[in-house]
Amino acid sequence: MQNATRHEDIAMTRTKLAATYHLPSRVYLREVGPRDGLQNEDHILPTSQKIQLIDALSHTGLHEIEAASFVHPKFVPQMADAADVFTGIQRLPGIIYSAIAPNRMGARRALDAGVDAVQVFLSASEAHNRSNVHMSIAESLNQAAEIAHEVQAAGRTFDAVLSVVFGCPFEGDVPFERVLALSERLLTMGAAQITLGDTTGMAHPLQVREVFVHFQRRFPGVSVRFHPHSARGAGLANVLAALEVGIDRFDASIGGIGGCPFAPGAPGNVCSEDLVHMLHEMGIATGINLPRLIEVAQLAQSFLGHELPSQTMKSGICGHIPDGEPHLMSVEVSL
Repeated sequence: MQNATRHEDIAMTRTKLAATYHLPSRVYLREVGPRDGLQNEDHILPTSQKIQLIDALSHTGLHEIEAASFVHPKFVPQMADAADVFTGIQRLPGIIYSAIAPNRMGARRALDAGVDAVQVFLSASEAHNRSNVHMSIAESLNQAAEIAHEVQAAGRTFDAVLSVVFGCPFEGDVPFERVLALSERLLTMGAAQITLGDTTGMAHPLQVREVFVHFQRRFPGVSVRFHPHSARGAGLANVLAALEVGIDRFDASIGGIGGCPFAPGAPGNVCSEDLVHMLHEMGIATGINLPRLIEVAQLAQSFLGHELPSQTMKSGICGHIPDGEPHLMSVEVSL
């Protein structure tokens, strides 16, 4: 009898919370492991294994895969075969295969390789921008304008990524007005989407909420994405904070591999299968087959030859979602 009463109390509490707690019903995940993940690995995978990894990811239900970056191999040797990777992968309809390009030359190479979308990236701090792309922010903006022209003329999607939005390892706090000003410049160039990056894992949930609330107030209706890191263990907590203010587009990396090789203390992208597991437990749809995604994480681990950070790969899918699918009833009671 006591158990029945307790369950009724829990159900009533959840019903009350559902009236005031709103989360997106669906999330769109961009898998960045083949680029942001592999670029931080000492072991450089052969092209054939990169292609095998991307092809496996293509069969998980992902909406977008960031497959490579077209940067100078002197700075990122892991991406020297970007064009060959794009030539070799088997593209599936409905999936966006994107790439990063820091300058006009890289964008042209990406377009020649047949990418669906090109992401220009620059930092919200001068010091990190010089470390990351060897240019000032002003120079990067000039390159971004040229990239936008090239990409749009080719009929492809031009996106923009801002790094170290939530803190810079060289300069510390980043003024958010600067982030908004840079976003406005990039949107004026025609960016279809702005990604705000926690490049070194310096963000905390309250800051994430504040940043995205202010961004959406300044740019209502603009597509904005969150690129979280887990360098200090706050990655999924920061994702939840973003969900709470309506953000439904996120980056994550298979197995949790990756980070930024041009900034100290920047290991650890949020792990794709850990993120999908959390979302499915909360009843939030992703369109992703979680058991298959875990199999791809295992494949990545076998290729890289060391244990990956993924917790779901170690622990398995929990009993709340035994088949790995979203528990639809929990949409009303997600906490």
